[in-house]
Amino acid sequence: MTSVGFNKQSANLLVWLLLLAMPFWLPAIGGYVELGERVVVLGLAAMAVNFLLGYTGVLSFGHAAYFGLGAYGAGMTIRYLVPSTGLGILVGTLVGTLAGAIIGPLIIRLRGVYFAMVTIAFGQVFYFIAFRWNSVTGGDDGLNGWTRMPLNFGITTVDILHDTRAFYYLILAVFAVSVGVMAWLLRSPFGRTLIAIRENERRARFLGIPVDQHIWMSWVISCCFAAAAGALYALLNNFVDPRALYWTQSGDFVIMAVLGGMRSFWGPLIGAAVFVLLQDYLSSQTQNWMSFVGLFFVLVVLFFPRGILGAVRRKVTS
Repeated sequence: MTSVGFNKQSANLLVWLLLLAMPFWLPAIGGYVELGERVVVLGLAAMAVNFLLGYTGVLSFGHAAYFGLGAYGAGMTIRYLVPSTGLGILVGTLVGTLAGAIIGPLIIRLRGVYFAMVTIAFGQVFYFIAFRWNSVTGGDDGLNGWTRMPLNFGITTVDILHDTRAFYYLILAVFAVSVGVMAWLLRSPFGRTLIAIRENERRARFLGIPVDQHIWMSWVISCCFAAAAGALYALLNNFVDPRALYWTQSGDFVIMAVLGGMRSFWGPLIGAAVFVLLQDYLSSQTQNWMSFVGLFFVLVVLFFPRGILGAVRRKVTS
């Protein structure tokens, strides 16, 4: 076994141990379980953005649309259809994925800033629909009057409404499945093809790779993970409002991915953890907390262009 492989396995093991034990060690250092839930949920959303940005080389500023659609899909399912947490997660994920699949063919031929701007435009369409459709979405007041329901396994029922640790492990289970699928895809020939497109799209076309088709597939997969994160986010808050669809939420996901380290698997999760912890602490100290987060982001980009994880790896290998 090479030292590189050993280091990767050790890093993976450390990440999972920290995640599994988070409800126990986070309160011990002054945090709370809900903070860990936000880290995992937003970490999944940031990893979804990084699947497209870091591994395919396509920047989207509209992923909040599919994150928000997942949130509304989960909330509206529980409120209007069936009071089931599992079904809410499933429907929310499917709604966001379907929207991404429909919009994908309209934008996959665009590149660079044009692609990013069009994703914002489509995202704003969904935002204004949620904002204006008061009778269904609640408009600016948000979708309320519902709550996540206990999980019934037949022989036992798990109360994820009042037991925060139980709900955390539900979030972690969905995260684990999503991350496992993501890792499997990136190790497959499909994932290697995405990296080839990222490195040199012209050469990939010359080799006969259907670039647009692969970018569409990467886009849909990325939207699927973002929608799953959105569904969990709605259940976390027992509430969803149009801000979950707003383009600034997409900007937060991109910041998390860049902060932790693009082109690295765990980088976006680390970036989400840093972002959420900074937000939680600074917002309790000052109303101008975004200024300090922005300054921290600028410093990381200037001095650690590969992100926090990239800087750590460079320090360890040097």
